[in-house]
Order: sequence, then structure tokens, then C-alpha cells
Amino acid sequence: MPILRDNYAWVVHDGRDAVVVDPGQADPILSWLHHHGLHLKAILVTHHHGDHVGGIAGLLAQSPCPVYGPAAEPIPLRTHALADGDRVRLAAPALELAVLAVPGHTLGHLAYFGHGYLFCGDTLFSCGCGRLFEGTAAQMHASLTRLAALPEDTLVCCAHEYTLANIAFAQTVDADNLRLHAWAELARRLRRQQRPTLPTRMAQERATNPFLRCDRPELRVAVSRMAGHEARTPVEVFALLRALKDEFHA
Repeated sequence: MPILRDNYAWVVHDGRDAVVVDPGQADPILSWLHHHGLHLKAILVTHHHGDHVGGIAGLLAQSPCPVYGPAAEPIPLRTHALADGDRVRLAAPALELAVLAVPGHTLGHLAYFGHGYLFCGDTLFSCGCGRLFEGTAAQMHASLTRLAALPEDTLVCCAHEYTLANIAFAQTVDADNLRLHAWAELARRLRRQQRPTLPTRMAQERATNPFLRCDRPELRVAVSRMAGHEARTPVEVFALLRALKDEFHA
């Protein structure tokens, strides 16, 4: 569900009980849960930024429940500290998620994977990735490579509606990518209809997201040309790509 300016909080439910991922704001989530007759049973957090944790206290004031989040970050009111390789198991809704460490955007950033869904916070976006606020280019590239190895039908549940801006940049570095151009047309149509572009599927991200394609020769050539010096390895391509995106204005 959309919250704040361009965030999404994800709700997993069975028609009665619900889990909320990255609640940056309480009131719209509480209203949505009430409207759908759902009982909050747990909160999952990917990282410590305020637009992902700002609603925790408000939710707990109305519906006390466990809060799961990264052990390496200061998550408010966390009850269950998680690290890479842990699993989140819930009885209601029946849910089992693998915990994946994906540092880069923040050093302790986690993702949750299970039942065909990936809740990736600000690590992976459709046609983009998070900024390197705390980690290194090598860390983020490794994290994205790890996520890209998940099954191609995985539904990628990103935490922001950044798709159109990301596509605009992607088209400057991957101009001959027909899959990317097709996605651009569909994404624009969805947003005109005030519909979300998310979730996407991992197969589509592998085909269209330049940050998952740093091993492609054509992307290396394009990025090196735009940056003005040669990138020789996928990590170097990623670092230049991220720097170019940081300065990009559509």
C-alpha cells in the first residue's frame, strides 16, 4: 500500500491476520487494516531509515505484536534481532521467510524471501537500486548479484515507486534494450492510471535493470563512454553506473 510521498508498505495476509513490511507511517496502515478486517500479527523491517520505521510505535500502540529487524541497526521497539541466514516463521498468517543480508544502502540492510516474494527494502528497485549511504559499491554489487540469483518468477516488492525515474536513466545507458523500452511504455501507462508499477518479477529486472547487468559488454562500453574512463570489471561498471545515476536529472 502507498504511504508517505512514494513509499510502499507491504502487507501479507490470509484474510484475517496480517504482517506489515517497512511501516514508515502508522495511520494509513491502521486504516487499511481496519477497512479489510485484518489483525496485525507482526512487523518486518529491512533497515533503519525513518521512512521504513516511522510507523512502528503507532502500530504497536493499537496492535502490540513482535517487531523483526536487522540486529546490526537501531530499529525502534525491535523484539527479534535478525542476521543473515535466520528465518522468520509465523503461524498466522502462515509464513516462513529467509533472511538475506544485503548491505550497501545501509550496512545492516536485510531482505526477506519466501513464498515467491522478495521484500527488498531500498536495495533493489525496478530498473534501479538504492543509493550508497553507508556501504561500498562492492558490497551493493554483491548484494544485487545475490538477489538476482533468486528464481526468475520471484515477485520483487520494492519499497519505493521510483520506476519511471529509474527507467529514464536506464534508457540512457542501455539504449538498444527492447525489453526496457517495452517496460517503459507499460510503466507509463500504469502510472497514468494511478496504478503501481510494483511488484515486478526478477526475470524482468534481469532483463531491464542496468544495475543487474554490469557484466554485459554493451553496458560496460556505454558506461565507460559516459563516465569518461574505462571500467574493466562488473564492480567498476556498477560504481560508475551508480555515480552517473546520482547526478542524473530526467
